[in-house]
Amino acid sequence: MEEELKCPVCGSLFREPIILPCSHNVCLPCARTIAVQTPESEQHLAAGGGGGDHADKLSLHSETDSGYGSYTPSLKSPNGVRVLPLVPAPPGAAAAPRGAGPASSSLTCPQCHRSASLDQRGLRGFQRNRLLEAIVQRYQQGRAAAAAAAKCQLCDRSPPEPAAVLCEQCEVLYCSACQLRCHPARGPFAKHRLAPPPAHPGAPGGGGDGGGGKGAGGGRKLPTCAEHDLENYSMYCVSCRSPVCYQCLEEGKHSKHDVKALGAMWKQHKAQLSQALNGVSDKAKEAKEFLVQLKNLLQQIQENGLDYEACLVAQCDALVDALTRQKAKLLTKVTKEREHKLKVVWDQINHCTLKLRQSTGLMEYCLEVIKENDPSGFLQISDALIKRVQVSQEQWVKGALEPKVSAEFDLTLDSEPLLQSIHQLDFIQMKFPVSVPPVPLLQLEKCCTRNNSVTLAWRMPPLSHNPVEGYILELDDGDGGQFREVYVGKETLCTIDGLHFNSTYNARVKAFNSSGVGPYSKTVILQTSDVAWFTFDPSSAHRDIVLSNDNQTATCNSYDDRVVLGTAAFSKGVHYWELHVDRYDNHPDPAFGIARINVVKDMMLGKDDKAWAMYVDNNRSWFMHCNSHTNRTEGGVSKGATVGVLLDLNKHNLTFYINGQQQGPPAFENIEGVFMPALSLNRNVQVTLHTGLEVPQSIKQPKLPNN
Repeated sequence: MEEELKCPVCGSLFREPIILPCSHNVCLPCARTIAVQTPESEQHLAAGGGGGDHADKLSLHSETDSGYGSYTPSLKSPNGVRVLPLVPAPPGAAAAPRGAGPASSSLTCPQCHRSASLDQRGLRGFQRNRLLEAIVQRYQQGRAAAAAAAKCQLCDRSPPEPAAVLCEQCEVLYCSACQLRCHPARGPFAKHRLAPPPAHPGAPGGGGDGGGGKGAGGGRKLPTCAEHDLENYSMYCVSCRSPVCYQCLEEGKHSKHDVKALGAMWKQHKAQLSQALNGVSDKAKEAKEFLVQLKNLLQQIQENGLDYEACLVAQCDALVDALTRQKAKLLTKVTKEREHKLKVVWDQINHCTLKLRQSTGLMEYCLEVIKENDPSGFLQISDALIKRVQVSQEQWVKGALEPKVSAEFDLTLDSEPLLQSIHQLDFIQMKFPVSVPPVPLLQLEKCCTRNNSVTLAWRMPPLSHNPVEGYILELDDGDGGQFREVYVGKETLCTIDGLHFNSTYNARVKAFNSSGVGPYSKTVILQTSDVAWFTFDPSSAHRDIVLSNDNQTATCNSYDDRVVLGTAAFSKGVHYWELHVDRYDNHPDPAFGIARINVVKDMMLGKDDKAWAMYVDNNRSWFMHCNSHTNRTEGGVSKGATVGVLLDLNKHNLTFYINGQQQGPPAFENIEGVFMPALSLNRNVQVTLHTGLEVPQSIKQPKLPNN
């Protein structure tokens, strides 16, 4: 975790960390060092006034500034970040007039290299990362407790003298005499930072920088708004992704933004981070097991390599005269094969160890963040942490935890051929015979269902020697029927769409090669969703349709009716969804219903034979299919109304509701096939879709139609 707590500029533990707009952190003193000011604004900076503002706005000349040119010396932090030295203002520089504007300064993130402009507040405009600061303090206290009896590590006395300083770069404890002798404050050690040695927490001054009145516990002072010093954070602005106070909502820039309760968003983001951490934790566990497997593989390769060498030498010695020259060539091939396998395995070990260390450090840091009870501080960094954890999980790509080579040497030598065949002898002629592939292993942690789609993943067992040319995935009909092939190919991940809702499917997979088809894997059972979750489909919608709110809200750019379909397709079961009328102007006629995938999309829903719909105005409604209007019913829609659609494919009928009351009789009967939710509307209407709803249990009496 220590890597997460070090500044990318100075390489030391964070001191007064601030959050940059890119979500990375940097020490406040380091931020002053790497801030850059444009030449034309230097006079404004010189006239900026008080020491506090001047210190926060302090910046550096670039390499091309006049008077210093391209030979301006540069420094590098312990982490390799390039830092320009401070350049004092030219002597005798005239002060800017009172009306001069603020300095034009910027700061470049040392990690992602994104630039951020400083406003009139300078570096004080960036928020302090209070959570990170508290975790650093707690970490220093823990490190101090672990090294309560710190002794000099270079003393030749017995026992060693107590340590006087700790070099944060060398990570070595020195007593006063050894520090003067072995670590003088000059030469290459001049830039090293010497800190007090770790002290026992109970001793005076113990706990390092973490021992203070504002610890990480409940005694910390409640944070106040950066814009309004007297107000505490009470809400969270979803648009800006930052905590805000009551006054920000009343008169600030957040007055028209979407805001939510601070505590609710804190719990939600904590839950998201915890969920993402579970995936990384599983991968870290797999990586540890994989490292053990790789180390065992090294021993096996060594042993098998020695066995092959001994066997080869014995066979070649039996053919002393004829095999003398050939023996050296064959030994060279075995050695190269062994060295290649060893190199590949060592490369995998080093790569996997690095990834595991990074993931473990990130996990420990995130767990410390989750322990914090500061909602606003947590929400300042939660989005970036969640994204980092998800990216860390995605780095364990398919095949990353599988050995790239096996421990076996597919080399053998037959000493029986005639003497004249010896010079043509080579390993490639003596490969083991290929047999059918082994049983694939289903990766249950990657198998999942979503709506009426299932995703299956599998892999071959480790150290499998037989080649695999492809896989055959089989699925039953969801009702205990026979298996059928749904995929044949080389991929080890497959998603099957268009299944029945509320159904149980059995799946199995087998591998094949030139020798034949291998045995089936174990059967995995997958349950599709009881109810459908779907949105409007932007890929099939008419080009005049405008979608928003994650494709759940629809309107139109045209005065003519245009059609948009849902992303789900139904062929079995009972399904119910609702559409909320957000806007209704000038009494238009929106139409709600179902349609085939090839429905005409530039006219009202129901005018062709591919759609079944109810169109409604502000007073009454009609059912329509093949441009035939039936069952006029009193009762229309207005702004705020809710239209419900009940598709019962068990009874093969379609029923509509307005504000929870059935609108007329069942609209259509004897309907069969595959249907998609559908809607037609023009620019006078805006509708929001609500899905994943249970079928209404209590149905109000329908209104009588007016024929």
